[in-house]
Amino acid sequence: MNRPSRAFLWTTLLAGLALNASASQPSGEHLLDQGKWAPNTRHAIERLIAANSVPVNTPESKRPYASFDWDDTSIINDVTDKFFLYQIDNLAFKLTPDEFRKVLITNIPSKPGDTIAHSSDGHPLAFGALTSDLGNDYEFLYQNYISKPAGQRDAAIFSTDEFRDFKTKLYFLFQAIIDTHGAKVAYPWEVFFCSNMTEQDVEDLALSSVRHSLQAGIVKTTLESPHSRPGKTGVVKVSYVEGMRVVPEIADLMHTLQRNGIDVFVVSAGFEPLVKVIATRPEFGYNIPSNQVYGLRLETSAAGKYLAQAKKGHPISYREGKPEVIRKYIAPRREGRDPIFVAGDSNSDFGNFSMLPGVSLGLIVNHLSTGDFGRVSTEAAKTLGRPDARWVLQGVDENIGLWSPTESTTKVGDTQAYLVSPK
Repeated sequence: MNRPSRAFLWTTLLAGLALNASASQPSGEHLLDQGKWAPNTRHAIERLIAANSVPVNTPESKRPYASFDWDDTSIINDVTDKFFLYQIDNLAFKLTPDEFRKVLITNIPSKPGDTIAHSSDGHPLAFGALTSDLGNDYEFLYQNYISKPAGQRDAAIFSTDEFRDFKTKLYFLFQAIIDTHGAKVAYPWEVFFCSNMTEQDVEDLALSSVRHSLQAGIVKTTLESPHSRPGKTGVVKVSYVEGMRVVPEIADLMHTLQRNGIDVFVVSAGFEPLVKVIATRPEFGYNIPSNQVYGLRLETSAAGKYLAQAKKGHPISYREGKPEVIRKYIAPRREGRDPIFVAGDSNSDFGNFSMLPGVSLGLIVNHLSTGDFGRVSTEAAKTLGRPDARWVLQGVDENIGLWSPTESTTKVGDTQAYLVSPK
């Protein structure tokens, strides 16, 4: 009886191993551009795509889907925050002084005498003192600029102490509301200043804001209100990070998912029409269908103008509100199924990472979060590189507005990269 040679057996074994290895690896159609992905994170996502890919003509009810946060996940920085600053910088308001004063206090639990923050020298600041100073500043700016026809507006207004005081204290108040009452109160309030604008007004201003922020440097800016105009509040300081960047790796991931029959949705805590401006336009590279982008919504008047009122019946898409949006609008068309994949960066996304048991993999764009989401990030750090990891990390160099090819992140103004928050 002829026995196979050792060479034949060895060749057959090697061929079998190669076949098994190739079967366990994603094919080219499931692969992402290398970009600046952390290798372990990229491979985990590729395996997910390979395991869940379906033909693109699969009926909607049977297609798997993914849900992406927008700000600091799909882009670098925050589109609604940059819009608010751009709106202030251009005095792009359609409110009378009385209407402005009403918006300042809309849905804020603080009473006029309640402390809402502290001044630069540490003394408590009353909510009513801040709103009084801002109302007076706005009155001046309205009479001398906002109410005038475009051709009669003098750009010198932006050099006045009234404008400097207005910008600093309005953004300071926004941050104070976050610190005192939380983002679920502050995020809708931030967009209430779009009152009396139409959707087209907001889209036009948003497009200008996005283009401005994409051209601006990534830099931390500190504002200080003028000592010459203390008002009831005194001098205050507030900081923010200027600039914004698109993330080509996320755009490529979105396109790869869609090529493999996995639908892509955006569920953001930002104002929906602002997010749509950048998420849906081909010029910015994401090309998400408009009806697959969800965010904060406002009520509109009979004339089609926004009101300082959150849309009734529409969830505030923050924390537990994000899975609520998914279950209200998306899952019913998918036989009630959860997304297979979620992506987020902060406590705003904690609901998606804690309340959706059907999620197979979650991408954490690592901005060194603390709190609840910081604990999710710590869990991801403990399972780094493991094939069974449910959460994976992707690092960012915030100084240049680009991802890092590791799981670790360098914060703006720092040179040290960290895997989790050192705090």
